[in-house]
Amino acid sequence: MAGRINDDDVKAVRDAVPIDAVVSEYLQLRNAGGGNLKGLCPFHDEKSPSFQVSPSKGFYHCFGCQAGGDTLDFIMKIDHLSFSEAVERLAGQAGITLRYEEGGYTAGTSGRGERIRLVEAHKAAALFYAEQLGGAEAEIGRRFLAERGFDQAAAEHFGVGYSPAGWDHLTRFLRGKGFSDKELILSGLAQDSRSGKPIDRFRGRLMWPIRDISGEVVGFGARKLRDDDNGPKYLNTPETAIYKKSQVLYGIDLAKKEIAKTSRAVVVEGYTDVMACHMAGVTTAIATCGTAFGGDHIKILRRLLMDNATAEVIFTFDGDAAGQKAALRAFEDDQKFAAETSITIAPGGMDPCDLRLAQGDAAVSGLVEARTPLFEFALRHIVARHNLENPAGRAAALDEAAPVVANIKNIAIQHESAVQLAGMLGIRDEQFVVKRVAQLARWARDRGNQPQQQGRGGGRSYEAAPASAPAAPAGGPALNLRSPAHRTERELLKLALQRPALVSPAFDAYGMDEFTAPPYAAVRQAIQDAGGAAQGTDDYLIRVREAAPNDTVRALVTELAVEAIHAKTVDEIYAGVQLVQVRLRAVDRRVHEIQGTMSRLGPQAPPEQQAAVQQELWVLQQYGQRLRNRGAEGL
Repeated sequence: MAGRINDDDVKAVRDAVPIDAVVSEYLQLRNAGGGNLKGLCPFHDEKSPSFQVSPSKGFYHCFGCQAGGDTLDFIMKIDHLSFSEAVERLAGQAGITLRYEEGGYTAGTSGRGERIRLVEAHKAAALFYAEQLGGAEAEIGRRFLAERGFDQAAAEHFGVGYSPAGWDHLTRFLRGKGFSDKELILSGLAQDSRSGKPIDRFRGRLMWPIRDISGEVVGFGARKLRDDDNGPKYLNTPETAIYKKSQVLYGIDLAKKEIAKTSRAVVVEGYTDVMACHMAGVTTAIATCGTAFGGDHIKILRRLLMDNATAEVIFTFDGDAAGQKAALRAFEDDQKFAAETSITIAPGGMDPCDLRLAQGDAAVSGLVEARTPLFEFALRHIVARHNLENPAGRAAALDEAAPVVANIKNIAIQHESAVQLAGMLGIRDEQFVVKRVAQLARWARDRGNQPQQQGRGGGRSYEAAPASAPAAPAGGPALNLRSPAHRTERELLKLALQRPALVSPAFDAYGMDEFTAPPYAAVRQAIQDAGGAAQGTDDYLIRVREAAPNDTVRALVTELAVEAIHAKTVDEIYAGVQLVQVRLRAVDRRVHEIQGTMSRLGPQAPPEQQAAVQQELWVLQQYGQRLRNRGAEGL
């Protein structure tokens, strides 16, 4: 084994790779104020962003599901890596050579995490295939691309390559790079043969590398080129530890920034369609990989689109029966988007690649712009199934179509669509259809199905999540944020974690009993165990998290380190106010306790005991008055 990674190297990796740069590879981040960024949490379904990143602190926290931590924690959680695998991945990105306590400066392949090794194998394979595309054998592949309007620059942009027709060209190449036969089988790049020796899975095919949202190659799509190839037209990587076809979108690594920027995604059906769209300037195009567009794909897009009111997803499908079936299947998932969903179908049943060849780049851009709301397409499909020549057929069509319109939550668009439906059905009394739709909508609303916030366009609606309010850590005691004491204690702890220099050294003299909420007292204890706020430099927050007694307190530390401080100007004056308020409340509580003690003692108590209690009471009252008069100077 390679051994434990040197602590200094771990710290160097944490410092070298900004957390916002890492997180933004997976979701869109926007300004949240106070130097923080926000986005839709990748770890649970939500429709308003409660996930925040603090670049200055190097931490993230979700106020919805309580997930949080530093850059390494994020990579471990989102990509299911071990700690060492996460360090190794980020070290590779930062160009840092890791030292292993029991193995010198090199890790040795046996000590590398499986996922890291599989990703490395795919990266090497992608380079191998790309190089092979320039060889004599790959002439058929280059001709295939050229016939579809793609030159060498396009192939290089998408990393398109060629797998040689022999049995084990890639296998031998990767063995030479230090990969074991077991790793080649696990990666899906090789498969067992009858002789028991691994052979290449992909042979004599045009190869498209499939990358995850972070840009790592996790699989391949392989297109048949020769008539004597008895395999399927497209052969994809099998399910592996790093490749799940329901969780990847081809082209997402190239399209994600433009999707986030424009709040628009264009979903096409194949690799060449993605290429054609991008070459034509539609750089938000993506495609599924050998499977229907489904729930996991929606989650990926929603994190990029951020579910804002202007977000739009446009599906392009062939005009044949299979294309129409795919469109209706997409409509079934329509309500999972808080975005307008539309459909566009090229004339003559052409796909975007064919359309670009026949009519040029402008036609592809025009195809996307000539979209139709998906709900309208579904309505027309429903109506087409019925005989509208007789009253019974029109009534049956209305029964099936009216609930679709009633599901549109934007009232204005719902009314307009009801009128449109009446026209489709040939029903002259438009108000009859409008009232029927409104009745169904009220029925759904009365049953509690009415979302509270409206999107635009086709009525994409979604429940308005509460503003990102701090929550108690999972499994922890409840925090009453309506309590002025709890709010002030929270602010002081945020200052102690985020701006320790502003509250030091006074904060370190505060006792645990000055924090009335048990979770806050536990955070105060963790700060003390980490050396106190006066030691708030370098890896201070990491030390506080490590000092936390359990995951619940550790999550609260992260939450407080990320949450914005509620002040326009965070300075010594603001910090002093929080210090004074927490201390003053503690003093007032103690005064109240002593007054109760005096009442219980009564006049019969020994004089020396009465004098001691009165002296403590007098001292505390004087101290409290000083705090009220002088503020932080009185501490």
